[in-house]
Amino acid sequence: MTSLDDLRIIDAATLFAGPSAAMMLGDFGADVIKIEHPRRGDPSRGHGAAGLWWKTLARNKRAAAVDLSRAEGQEILRRLAERSDVLIENFRPGTLERWNLDPQDLLELNPRLIVARMTGFGQFGPMANRPGFGTLAEAMSGFAAMTGEPDGPPTLPPLALADGIAGLAMSYAIMVALHARERTGRGQVIDLAIIEPILGLLGPQMSIYKALGLVQQRTGNRSSSNAPRNTYRTRDGRWLAISTSAQPIAERVVTLVGRPDLVEQPWFASGHGRVQHVDELDEAVASWIAERDAAEVIARFEEVQAAVAPIYDVTDLAEDPQYAALNTFVEVPDAEFGTLTMQNVMFRMSETPGEIRWPGRTLGQDTDEVLGELDYPAERIAALREDGVIA
Repeated sequence: MTSLDDLRIIDAATLFAGPSAAMMLGDFGADVIKIEHPRRGDPSRGHGAAGLWWKTLARNKRAAAVDLSRAEGQEILRRLAERSDVLIENFRPGTLERWNLDPQDLLELNPRLIVARMTGFGQFGPMANRPGFGTLAEAMSGFAAMTGEPDGPPTLPPLALADGIAGLAMSYAIMVALHARERTGRGQVIDLAIIEPILGLLGPQMSIYKALGLVQQRTGNRSSSNAPRNTYRTRDGRWLAISTSAQPIAERVVTLVGRPDLVEQPWFASGHGRVQHVDELDEAVASWIAERDAAEVIARFEEVQAAVAPIYDVTDLAEDPQYAALNTFVEVPDAEFGTLTMQNVMFRMSETPGEIRWPGRTLGQDTDEVLGELDYPAERIAALREDGVIA
């Protein structure tokens, strides 16, 4: 048994944020039906090398191709909504309404339905109708402004960070709504703006600004909250990261690198105080590490129970024994590649574990099956395909 195998999810979203939320629900058994345009498909099919973004993002989903701008396609979605638990969509505000798929009308058809709406800027406000992507959220949240070297430009992440955070937030919001439904018997509409969840992970920047008038500046790999915290190069050319968020760890690190005298300084007793002396701390740690190979540094840090980690690229991930022990990467059978290695589900559960049952499927691979479950006869399915409503 899996946790969510009694749920049906309609994934009518595109690209990353909404489909990520649906993927997480599918990982734990939900029947996720991915709705795509019958000719264009989801844009993520064209992202990354050889379409491998799609293979991961659409895993555990059945693929149905339906043109929702056509009346016949809208009727298909209404029938699906009547028999589903959740609809995830990320069209611009007003699009569902223009297609005669107003969430309130869908809730009349199925009062237990959760309509999860995900857009760049939310359903209302002066920017609601603008196209919105995770990149814009990374820019507008303050993330880019505080990321990068002090004398360098604001820096964007090389991945869909805000989208991934929004996907996690939406999967959580859906589970909250499903729990509430158990108490009330009613579904509801979720309005999630991609610009907001990433804000929640950036700490109390607004509190600090309003209370103290401070604007966080770019600090490179340093932290504005504690020190030493940085990346350091070893004698054999490897890069290591250390963190000293906990006071005892900071004490162990500076003692290890030969500067126990710093622990006695009054300013050393808090992260904020250490940040004021970050240059001195970084010099002590960096010079010690630069005189030793990575293996020795890691071993010495482990001896004193201080936090250190090597900077990995994907080749290191593939060989790391901890990830192997956790079964973080699994091989999944695939019709095109034979097998694909991809990230496993995000966490382990002792009683209802998740699993990857299949990778992303071909466009419209399951359309006939899905419409058959909605009581469409074979001849009607053939006619809809002939008219271009489905694929």
